[in-house]
Parts: sequence; structure tokens; C-alpha cells
Amino acid sequence: MTPIPARPPGRPQDPAAGRRWQTCRVSSNDTDPRDEKPQYVLPLVVRIERDAPPARTDALETAARAVLRLLTDERALGEGEWARAVADWEDARIRKVVRRARGAEWRRAEALPGLTVTGAEAEVRVFPPVPLDGWPKELAKLQVSGTDLDDPAPPGPVPAGAAVLWFNPGLEMSAGKAMAQAGHGAQLLWWALDGAARAAWRAAGFPLAVRTAGEAEWPALAASGLPVVRDAGFTEIAPGSATVVSAFPGVLAVPGAPVAGNLK
Repeated sequence: MTPIPARPPGRPQDPAAGRRWQTCRVSSNDTDPRDEKPQYVLPLVVRIERDAPPARTDALETAARAVLRLLTDERALGEGEWARAVADWEDARIRKVVRRARGAEWRRAEALPGLTVTGAEAEVRVFPPVPLDGWPKELAKLQVSGTDLDDPAPPGPVPAGAAVLWFNPGLEMSAGKAMAQAGHGAQLLWWALDGAARAAWRAAGFPLAVRTAGEAEWPALAASGLPVVRDAGFTEIAPGSATVVSAFPGVLAVPGAPVAGNLK
């Protein structure tokens, strides 16, 4: 595999990458030059044992951090072994799919190249992007639909200094779908930050919180100019739905940044 050129820290993989979050999503019914490129997907697998499922919010937050960990892993940068796959994935439509595993399924998934990220109880493994129709057999056989989780108690206050991924209160999504959306929100936020903010966030371990916005607050959040994930609508929700608004304390916490999309 031919390596891609190294890029300076804090810079996107190519000049267009840093602008992707500023571009409104093109409907799946419209033409898009990205559709002409090979399509890739970022696989994530959440561990759900029968007797010890993770809390929903914990799983969403862990999935978001897993995406960030992969984007900043040395193997995904410069001439790293995953860099070409990540670059090709970012150049086409950004897709993430979450599957679930337990027991032997989870152990087989852990044996594949990737990163396992843990939360309070949740475990999520993220893998380098693969062709849309080229999933490893160990992952292709895992269940993708029907992944659902609950929070035994409402999430607590947002920790000081944490980024916040605000979810649309008017949309119902399975846990798997919501985990993918959380990953989208984290990726858009990473693209939107400057080098100093990225370095500080990474050094702190990517503190973030997933919360559902209030019904009254959501319209202002969605129109605030903060990064917004707009879903393509292939599963569960209508095309163009705004699913997540991403905010970062002191940097992207106020209006002023362009609204974004492109992920699904």
C-alpha cells in the first residue's frame, strides 16, 4: 500500500478535509462527486454481554472517543499503515457502522487490527476503514440492527472542560445508530478545532459528554453555527435530520462557526 505524505500536526489530511465540516450535506437523492470515489466504512464494535450491558450514554461517549483515538493514532497519520485507508475514507462519504459482539465474537474482533477504548463500563473497538463491501468475515457476521441500551439513571452534570455532543431530543435512534452519530459529532468537532485546541483536548484524553438537548433549547443549538451532523437518512431517521450539535468549551461554545454535515 502506498503511504500518503506526512502532514504537520493539527492540519487536515488534505486541504479539503479541513473544510468538509463547513459544507452542508448533499442529499442522497442528489449527485455528489464523492460518490464517484471508492466507498469505505469505519467499523466499530461494542461489547454487549448478556448479563452486563453498558449504559447507553457510556457507550455513546466511548464510541465518540474511539473515533478520535483512531483519527489521532500514529498508524492513521503520515506514512502509518492505516493512513491510506483513512485518507480514502475521508475523501468519499464518511460512513460509520456499529455492530455488537459478546463472548467469543468479541475475542475474535479483538484479534483484528484496531483499538479498544473503554469507558466507565463500555468497551468499543474501532477498526481502520474497510471497503463498503469488503468487511472482514469476523466483523461481517456480527449483528448491526437492534442494538439498544438504556441508562439506569440520568447522566450527571457535564464535567468541567469536556466537549459536549448535544443530541436532538426529537429523534428516536437505536443505541447503535446513536453511537455512529456520536462518532460523527466528535469527528466534525475535531476537524473544526485549531491545532492548539486539538493538542490540549488530545493531551487531556478527549474528555467529552453526550447529552440530549432540551426541547426548547434545540432549535437555537441547531441554528447556532456550531458543527451539526445531518444524517443521510438511509436508516432509522429521515434524510437531512440534524442529529448532533458539537460544542467545545471556550472555543466552539458560541455562535460563529459554519453549520456542517456530510456524515452518515
